[in-house]
Amino acid sequence: MTASVLTIARGRDAHLANVVRGLARQTELPAEFVIVRMQAEPYDLPEAPFPVRQIALIRDSLPLAEARNLAAKEAVGDELLFLDVDCIPAPDFVADYCRHLAAFDGLVMGEVMYLPDGVNQEGWDYPDFEAVAERHSDRQGPPPESVRDCNDYRCFWSLNFAMRRADFRKAGGFDTRFHGYGGEDTDFGRMLDKKGIKIGWAKGARVYHQYHPHHMPPVHHLESVVRNAELFREKWGHRTMGHWLHAFALMGLIAHDEERIRILRAPSEADLELTRHQSHRPYCNSAEVIREIERRRAATSASRVAAE
Repeated sequence: MTASVLTIARGRDAHLANVVRGLARQTELPAEFVIVRMQAEPYDLPEAPFPVRQIALIRDSLPLAEARNLAAKEAVGDELLFLDVDCIPAPDFVADYCRHLAAFDGLVMGEVMYLPDGVNQEGWDYPDFEAVAERHSDRQGPPPESVRDCNDYRCFWSLNFAMRRADFRKAGGFDTRFHGYGGEDTDFGRMLDKKGIKIGWAKGARVYHQYHPHHMPPVHHLESVVRNAELFREKWGHRTMGHWLHAFALMGLIAHDEERIRILRAPSEADLELTRHQSHRPYCNSAEVIREIERRRAATSASRVAAE
């Protein structure tokens, strides 16, 4: 088996360097590491005991779907191991995926553990990660061994997955009409379901997600989330990213009905502060923000009633 590891990147230089270091520590080395960089400047990366190729793809917005397709097209391997730029692979990442793809007929999703800020600094080692890493509360845990069928395409997440080249081609790749942040993963999962390509949860193939500043729900990507949600509806008859849209509506950023979504205003500094990922936490999720918004609304309503 020949396994190509693929990632797409813009910025995140230190994160990407850690990915290379993690791949260099594999029990089974990949055939290559393909990086589609969505920036003009090449990355200055550590030495690696396998070929590392950087391919430029420059667009006005983040071409996430197009970049993943290009990485798959350029790869030499029959097994395509997709890894986000902020995910450090565990030592058995490549070996686990090769073993699973040999036994499971479909796409495989490996484990993801989340790290707080600072633990990925120079000199890091895997025991340091294991001491503090957490599993995301919104994601299923792995099976006791091997691969378990996932029967809900909405669970597909592109930050850590692998599939055979033939299956990627059968699925048609990612829909390049999705650009910017949001929606392209769920659309790809829906295509897998339509084409009869199974999705599986895997034991192992673990990665460690490095902290980086972001917002959840992603108010900093408001326009692209809205645009891609509408594109998804045009394609499939219903919207995706409903929990984010619900949060945006509660925050007064959008108004929406079955016909259309209207952006009412840009996110304010207060909105950014409410949704900002705090560096001491391994991850954050939209449900917490929604609960906080509802708590504040209830408190405001109670104050008004008391004042009357």
